Amino acid sequence: MQIVVNDGKNPGEEKAGRMGSGSKRQANFELLRIVAMLMIISLHYLVKGGIAVSFPFDVMENPVGGLAWLAEAFCIVAVNCYVLISGYFLVESAWKPGRVVSLLLQVLFYSLLIPVFLLAAGTVSASQLGVYDWFGFLFPLGTEHYWFATAYLLMYLFAPFLAAGIDKMGRKELQTVLALLLAFFSLEKTILPLPLVTDRYGYDFGWFMCLFAVAGYIRKYGIRWLEKQSHAAAGYAVSCLGIWVLALFSNAFGLGGREVFTYYADLLYTYNHLLCLAGAVSLFYVFKNLHLGEGRFAGAVRRLAPYTFGVYLLHEHILVRYEWMKWLGVEKVADSFLFLPHMVLCVLAVYAAGTAVDFVRAWVFERMAALARRRPGR
Repeated sequence: MQIVVNDGKNPGEEKAGRMGSGSKRQANFELLRIVAMLMIISLHYLVKGGIAVSFPFDVMENPVGGLAWLAEAFCIVAVNCYVLISGYFLVESAWKPGRVVSLLLQVLFYSLLIPVFLLAAGTVSASQLGVYDWFGFLFPLGTEHYWFATAYLLMYLFAPFLAAGIDKMGRKELQTVLALLLAFFSLEKTILPLPLVTDRYGYDFGWFMCLFAVAGYIRKYGIRWLEKQSHAAAGYAVSCLGIWVLALFSNAFGLGGREVFTYYADLLYTYNHLLCLAGAVSLFYVFKNLHLGEGRFAGAVRRLAPYTFGVYLLHEHILVRYEWMKWLGVEKVADSFLFLPHMVLCVLAVYAAGTAVDFVRAWVFERMAALARRRPGR
């Protein structure tokens, strides 16, 4: 039996970003993958590193916090962009069960080997890891060790049904279905400043399937107004600034003890908020219509992009996700505007480390696949 392993591609990249059979991946979409992952690392730096302080806070007394939330607003679209890319290509790609196996093996590589490495390095002691911890390392998708991987896998399992439905629908029918889905998953929570039982803030496969449908609509019919580059850039900027401005207003009202405004300030920074969706779709269009000439830069983008998912799996492992900020000294700049240049350096360092590790992982998997293909006795 042939073992299917991930060869360095991101999940859901079956023909993703390709201009045709056997041709090169489109560098503009691959560049968006890289940018989105840099944004994701930035989000983790800001929130888990304590730079973006919790609402409510006095912006006049803590302008650093206000600037951190501005940076957060321009990065919060990243996860949606990543899923939109996958949906945009998966809607017209052949579904392959081998991709599910590839995703599982890639996730297991990190979830199991990172604790082993940290134990060997003495960073973590055996007494710190209980039975449930190892259960989580062994079953990372079922336990949502990596929530994104769990939500993505479930979306991928539904991808053939979603793609078939989108293919059969006319424009108005698809618009109606999308409107109803977004009303449930996004509009309701956007206009109601209170907790909803069904709202998981976009951290689930239901929202990912909505994004898949949005991407399918874009692929099939497009959004004419966003085809103009300046419109797409303006849509991204206005959406992100809208998140920040509304959050600051809500934060100000929350200072008076009105918890509902504090809750809404946080709600603005969730993946299924309408402004976050609008910003993500706009940024997607910025890169969709970005023409990168062939050359060294495009070549470098194509070489780096396949390892972006590995960057996520490395720095978001449960034993690493709150530690790398300490290793890189984030607390030293938490109350200073120096966090901006420090964040840039840290994000690049994490991205580089993750890329290097996933390059090794891809090389190991390629060798495993080559050995599995060899017939006995040959």
